[in-house]
Amino acid sequence: MANSGTPLPERILGKTGESLPVFGLGGAGKTPLSWNGAESEAIAIIERALELGIRYFDTAPSYGPSENYLGKVLPSYRSQVFLTTKTAARDRDGAWRELEQSLKRLQTDYLDAWQFHHVSFGEELDRIFAQDGAIAALEEAKAQKIVRFSGITGHHEPAILAEGLNRYPFDTTLVSINAADKHHPRPFIPTILPVAQQKNVGVIAMKIPAYGKLLEPGRLAGMDQALGYVLSQPGIHSCIVAAEHVTQLEENVKVAQAFQSLSLEKLEAIEKLPAENWQETTFFRRWT
Repeated sequence: MANSGTPLPERILGKTGESLPVFGLGGAGKTPLSWNGAESEAIAIIERALELGIRYFDTAPSYGPSENYLGKVLPSYRSQVFLTTKTAARDRDGAWRELEQSLKRLQTDYLDAWQFHHVSFGEELDRIFAQDGAIAALEEAKAQKIVRFSGITGHHEPAILAEGLNRYPFDTTLVSINAADKHHPRPFIPTILPVAQQKNVGVIAMKIPAYGKLLEPGRLAGMDQALGYVLSQPGIHSCIVAAEHVTQLEENVKVAQAFQSLSLEKLEAIEKLPAENWQETTFFRRWT
């Protein structure tokens, strides 16, 4: 796997012990990886990501053909990448079915991380942790070495994810964190990050530019501020950003390559910028 240009900074992903770049490729969003009929564009993005040194690849069964596209490229690089997908099933049997289908689409016999997708309500946690809940499938898959690490994800309610981290020794969590988080009445940063740090959970951030809404005129100046803000938060190990095309991917990676932790003064200045339109830039919090 060739590396093009300056290497991406790396951090240890919590208790997994894996050293991974601070920038990974998201498989969803309004991008070719989640579009039917966009195989050539998706493959070009995946191949360029590998060339640029990206090793963390995120996907899910609900992301259209994303798993299929990744499965056409990544098998040749399987030992060099950290491949994650998810399950939206909350019961054991449903989760196993999704896992088997994901492995087939991804053309792999194991996952580096398997995550419970978009957990938003206490009732979902109760179902996952029931005797016949999805947690049983996860533990069985780990015992069979089909899954290396476990995770929980969400972008709706941080308190629910924090409860999940307190109820089970997850290895990773994927959560929505961006420069508008502070202005939401239920922010992720002070709710999730302290719990994750205490338990040494690997934290991957998503929704960094809020589907580009944070980069519109009058908000943040660019991805350097969006990415810099998120990666400067204590306890965040990596982030995922989807790419609409190869050029955008290259531009984002260049920003990540140049990342240096921002001072408190710079962080405070950045988070003031979306203060008046935080609801527009945290719109995904309403998705349930």
